[in-house]
Amino acid sequence: MAKQVVGLKLGASRLTAARLAVNGSAELLQVAESPLPSGIIAGGEVRDVPALAAALKDFFKRNRLPRRNIRIGVANNRIGVRTIEVAGIEDPKQLTNAVRLRAQEVLPIPIDEAVLDFQVLSESVDAEAVATKRVLLVVAYRDLVAGYTDACSQAGLRLAGVDLEAFALLRALTAPDAVAPALERSALVAVSIGADRSVLAVSDGFTCEFTRVLDWGGNALTNALGRALELEIDDAERVKIELALQGDELPQGLTPERAVQGREALKLALQSFGRELVSSLQFYQGQPDSLGIREIVLAGGTARLTGLAAELQRLVGVSVRVGDPLVGVSLGKKLKGTPDPSHTVPIGLGMAV
Repeated sequence: MAKQVVGLKLGASRLTAARLAVNGSAELLQVAESPLPSGIIAGGEVRDVPALAAALKDFFKRNRLPRRNIRIGVANNRIGVRTIEVAGIEDPKQLTNAVRLRAQEVLPIPIDEAVLDFQVLSESVDAEAVATKRVLLVVAYRDLVAGYTDACSQAGLRLAGVDLEAFALLRALTAPDAVAPALERSALVAVSIGADRSVLAVSDGFTCEFTRVLDWGGNALTNALGRALELEIDDAERVKIELALQGDELPQGLTPERAVQGREALKLALQSFGRELVSSLQFYQGQPDSLGIREIVLAGGTARLTGLAAELQRLVGVSVRVGDPLVGVSLGKKLKGTPDPSHTVPIGLGMAV
């Protein structure tokens, strides 16, 4: 019998959810989203737990979402992700202890202030029959995770798990048959652009090899447009969507000259994000055994902005496209809501059981 799971992304400006039925494969049953008042979540951390709890309670009630089997995502540079190797240990308890010891060596987070999780990715045996496990290690500050879990608890939600948004992003954008032959393999680079932050994740086709949270989001475009055209934030957001980064659309109330001025302001603001992406990808490719980069796949609400992918491609110098959040799921016959790139992370969260 299929298990229903709700993937929930708690962003700086929106709550976004995806309800899936999972039983070997994943079927998307519902998507929902709602604005979140500014300041409740900022910088990837919960600033007002009671306000977030109240918003969640109302969100789940209005959208008739189940309150159990909820999986939430977190994205913050106070989370450490590493791949390590542990040799000669078979006992699960001893393996856990060994991983905790290694975590203290490779991650700059005190273990007594952290929550730790790990997954064995692969195992090999050398000529002397010594087994070596390749382990994906994730460590996060306990107070960071507690802000989210406390808000969910106060809202009456029963969590099934807490995941990294980077993992969910890759999970949703990787087709079930996407693993290429070894000689043809290249890195999948996925970028989810939120309101105030963006998540970059790089996969080798099997696991997340590199992730980074960038302090840049769609609000940077809105603010730049507001300054250039002397608009209030709400008006700038509306004009941004209508104006887009490419094309000749003329939003209501703008002269052709001001439209050109506004579009140039958007392109100028995007340059800093392009530089961040290039810097992050150069850092990844400086790591041992890194793969070549074939393309960047975009997700998140800002990815819906017309012309964004083409302009980033011009800035970064590699192919950029908007990802398909439905590549790994089937659609339920009674699907409620219309999925788009903003639902990528919630869908990926719901796929993990």
